[in-house]
Amino acid sequence: MVSTRADIRTIAEQVVRDRRHLHMHPELGFQEHQTSRFIADRLRALGIDTRAPIAETGVMGILRGRAPGKTVLLRADIDALPIDEENDVPYRSTVPGVMHACGHDGHTAILLSAAEILASRRDALRGAIVFAFQPCEERPPGGAQAMIAQGVMDDPKVDAVFGLHLSQELPVGTVAARPGPIMAAADMFRLEIAGRGGHAARPHECVDTALVAAQVMVALHAVVAREVNPLEPAVITVGQIQAGTAPNVIPDSALLRGTVRTFDPDLRQVLARRVEEVATSVATAMRATCRCTYEWGYPAVINEETQTAFVANIARQAVGETQVVTRDQSMGGEDFAYFLQRAPGCFFNVGTRNDSRGLVWGHHHPRFDIDEAALPVGVEMFVRLTEAYLARD
Repeated sequence: MVSTRADIRTIAEQVVRDRRHLHMHPELGFQEHQTSRFIADRLRALGIDTRAPIAETGVMGILRGRAPGKTVLLRADIDALPIDEENDVPYRSTVPGVMHACGHDGHTAILLSAAEILASRRDALRGAIVFAFQPCEERPPGGAQAMIAQGVMDDPKVDAVFGLHLSQELPVGTVAARPGPIMAAADMFRLEIAGRGGHAARPHECVDTALVAAQVMVALHAVVAREVNPLEPAVITVGQIQAGTAPNVIPDSALLRGTVRTFDPDLRQVLARRVEEVATSVATAMRATCRCTYEWGYPAVINEETQTAFVANIARQAVGETQVVTRDQSMGGEDFAYFLQRAPGCFFNVGTRNDSRGLVWGHHHPRFDIDEAALPVGVEMFVRLTEAYLARD
């Protein structure tokens, strides 16, 4: 079999070209029509069985080896963000107000190149590979559940799942993997407070919803501080408050929107209940009413221990012992969690940060950009771990 490293060198320029093409033509979740066609055309040209669209704008490819065996699923998310890019680069987004500010262009390019290499080696493979190009990761309910519901893990039945995320928190060339919970369940809530408005000079005749909203926010932020074990990661954040239209008018309504982040499923249920209890109780005590709408988001991303150790071992082969690190847990959310609920696997990171080149801006920032030297690392990881997994008895 041709060495992986030699094939990576051959395809290195292609993966960069693909990433830049995708970066220039970003599309929001469930609107990735051009992106989907680009992916499907490439897969079909490689002789990979292709199903598109799936889950509205996703793409599924199936590559079968020379003999029966296990099936591995590799996933890349393909959507962009509603952000106006501020980078002055030749591959800058051509779509006003939309950019790939999270690295999904890189994920897609990596998986396309991995598919090309693996397709060239199909006669040496046992089993099958499912390439899942998933739409709409950035916005719940996301595209993972829809792809799963439409059979992406059923025919052939998937035995293991792997995904990667480029990380601006890690130096370029590093690979990070961690067993167990690595990314939090991410839920949202909406609190609509109703009172009685009036003149700002006569507050005694009113039920001041701005004041009620302020008290509700303070009380919610105290829940984690005083009701959750300090050793248990959890976050309640109120990120949006709307009340009033003028400085001399007491508003008769207020709106608060926020998020709850947890790892533990039981704590997730407790905090969902406490958000409503605290908000409605505070409002009632202050003569107002509060309507709570709780939106369940993605569950926690939980890596299976054996598969994570397998990925870490593959990473040591790809980048060397000193370049493999154990990633920190993150309170961010990811719908790759749904794939991991159906089959054991690992979601790992490939570093993209390069301080010397000024590539330091974080994910979801309008100046986000990556060191593209990370792209061949991602390709090599996908190819190596897929071949190694399928070769196991």
